[in-house]
Amino acid sequence: MNRNLISIKDLSVTEITTLFAMANKLKKNPMLKADALKGKTIALVFQKPSNRTKVSFEVGMFQLGGNSIYLGPDEVKLGVREAVKDVAKVLSKYVDGVVTRTYKHEDVAGMARHSSVPVINGLSDLLHPCQALSDLFTIYERFGNKKIKIAFVGDGNNVLHSLLLGCGMLGRDLYVATPKGYEPESHILSEARGYASKNNSKIELTNNAQECVKDADVIYTDVWVSMGQEKDRAERIRRFSGFQINQRLVSLAKKGVLLMHCLPAHRGEEITDTLLDSEGSIVYEQAENRLHVQKAMLLKFLHKEGDHAK
Repeated sequence: MNRNLISIKDLSVTEITTLFAMANKLKKNPMLKADALKGKTIALVFQKPSNRTKVSFEVGMFQLGGNSIYLGPDEVKLGVREAVKDVAKVLSKYVDGVVTRTYKHEDVAGMARHSSVPVINGLSDLLHPCQALSDLFTIYERFGNKKIKIAFVGDGNNVLHSLLLGCGMLGRDLYVATPKGYEPESHILSEARGYASKNNSKIELTNNAQECVKDADVIYTDVWVSMGQEKDRAERIRRFSGFQINQRLVSLAKKGVLLMHCLPAHRGEEITDTLLDSEGSIVYEQAENRLHVQKAMLLKFLHKEGDHAK
């Protein structure tokens, strides 16, 4: 039975740490495993536009000796022009793996149910495991296993959901601040806290941004208005106005606090230009690490013993 990566929960803690170790090796030597996926192809089935996810997977497959095919929003029209089940079954006959980027999480789950090749969730409205794994790898690069405080300020969205699960599983302390009514899904918060309680870590939720970032080692934010939420833009800007990452808020964190953002950023909304471009910003390290972590994922899910690995 093929393995899928729909949620971080699909990996064990040991598998995550092994993934990070491989990503570290690939980052130091981009040509490592250069022929490992020779002759293999992945399909990128995207309902949403993409920069980092599309480019990092395409470049990653190329560097590993494989090939990728991009099927954008106007080509497959997943679930509209063709049923998810049919797309999954047909693509399984052609390719060795599928990366999806969808609106509805059910479309990703459906692809995984009906596919006979590995499916990787490149983003859904509920989860973004590729982003969160890259973020946690970036934090590990900076801090190792040192006990630190990570603060997430903003919307209880798909990135936060995956960060909650990942931090709980890895024993990272995560403090979250959202406006009232924009908290993360309660079942994911509960699940993350269950992991955290077993790993001697904390998952805290508040509606107070100042309380959240106090003495933080890392502050993470994301856009307030994601793709598909444009009609609610005015209301969201109003409700999130006290949650901007600005100098006043950052002054409450530890000296030398690191700033993270998964991009794309709406400069001047969730974070000021000055801070996004400051020495404490590691947003471009995050972006780079998407490539290395996803190459490690591709090796894990697509490479089999006997393939052309160096």
